[in-house]
Amino acid sequence: MKPKTYLCLLAAAGVLTGTSLPMITEAASADLDIARKLNQAFIEVADKVSPAVVVVKVKQKPGAAESDEDGGGFFDMLPPGLRRRLEEQFDKDRKEQQRRRPSQRQFDGQGSGVVIREDGYILTNRHVVENAEEIEVSFKDGTKYVAKVRGMDPQSDIAVLKIEPKDAHLPTARLADSAKTRVGEFAIAIGAPFELDYSVTVGHVSAKGRRVVSDTVMMDQDFIQTDASINPGNSGGPLVNIEGEVIGINTMIRGMRTGIGFAVPSNLAREISDKLIADGKFTHVWLGIGIDNLSNDKDLQKTIKTIDKGVVVKRIEPNGPSADSDLEPGDIITAVDGKQVATVPDLKNEIRLKEAGKPVTLEVVRDDKKMKVKVKPDELPENRLAFNKPAKRAPVEETKSLGLTVKPLTRELAEEYDTKKVDGVIVTDVEPGSLAESRGIKAGDIITKVNRKPVTSPKEFRDAFKDADLKKGVSIQLGGKDGKRFEFLKESGD
Repeated sequence: MKPKTYLCLLAAAGVLTGTSLPMITEAASADLDIARKLNQAFIEVADKVSPAVVVVKVKQKPGAAESDEDGGGFFDMLPPGLRRRLEEQFDKDRKEQQRRRPSQRQFDGQGSGVVIREDGYILTNRHVVENAEEIEVSFKDGTKYVAKVRGMDPQSDIAVLKIEPKDAHLPTARLADSAKTRVGEFAIAIGAPFELDYSVTVGHVSAKGRRVVSDTVMMDQDFIQTDASINPGNSGGPLVNIEGEVIGINTMIRGMRTGIGFAVPSNLAREISDKLIADGKFTHVWLGIGIDNLSNDKDLQKTIKTIDKGVVVKRIEPNGPSADSDLEPGDIITAVDGKQVATVPDLKNEIRLKEAGKPVTLEVVRDDKKMKVKVKPDELPENRLAFNKPAKRAPVEETKSLGLTVKPLTRELAEEYDTKKVDGVIVTDVEPGSLAESRGIKAGDIITKVNRKPVTSPKEFRDAFKDADLKKGVSIQLGGKDGKRFEFLKESGD
């Protein structure tokens, strides 16, 4: 090829590439610009919130660590394996601190917190500061303060600290309306995991309404779940959205490096902290009932024509506030004082706002008929940690009978099964693998009604099933030493 021709081809190629390359570059630049803006947004959130985040260091009272191991602390709420690993790690870290800094004042534990009021009120977790002899909080600029516990609420694991600030206007974080938080949105955790102060991790809101602890321990709330990395030391710190608003207080994790963390929703944290600041305590009230979503019992739901959502009363505590009311097991609660409730969290949230001893009106559906029942919520006993959850159900196996043996409830049988003598028949045997066993019915239970009809003898019990159809489902009300409860029995297969 001649030199002149070669140069002409290069020139032509230059013209072609000169018209096409800028188009590719502009597209790539636009994508990068979006990434840069998102990157800058995270930076701005961290810059905005971090000044209001504090590192909480705690010196425990003598013997506090031992009492925790006896079952008095928050670790009791964790799975045994995780609890053991965390305690071993904390003990190892504590000994290492003492070895390295023998001349310094020793702090046994560390967590995080967030300032919510300019005059020095700080939100954190109860398990971070319980049994504290001394508490020190540190700000990002290095300023340190001695803090006092204003109040703690064991059920929600929320605590409020108070410091006396040098500056009358401390940096604060804004609490968001957590009810508006959506699954999938960005979630940013700020805190001091493993003593690494002011760490920022980014993830998403994985789920809302998680009932992780409240199914086994009476923590009166549901949780926000996030995959933002949360580790020991993050407890009490804020989980924030892309606007820099606090949507939750980081509280617990499920296993190390699992990407599953939980935060107390900001609406609940606000409600409880306001009371703790005002009164130094938060009074929980309860109805004394075991409940479940109607949507969780598809068989029962198919029999109801008037509603498709509500909260089923599964059990009534024998000494609880509802025991002497007209509320019955099997009732479906749809409203509290005129405010609709469709799920267990809805009902719990409404009752939590009520005053102990002041009657509330529950709108219920019973036998597809709507009615109103008055109940007086009462203060939850402090020593009551076990939450009334429905028993886990075994898979329903094919069966042509209930698999029950019942007898008249005599005084002798009542004494034998350590129960009260009431109108009904007592279950003395349950066939393994039967429909009755699959629903948790056991020897010693007292059947008082079948399809809302009272049964006081084995004959009435048999007669009640003559017109019953297990393929459509049969409701049974039970009593006994565990209180009143409700079960819906239905053969599988349709």
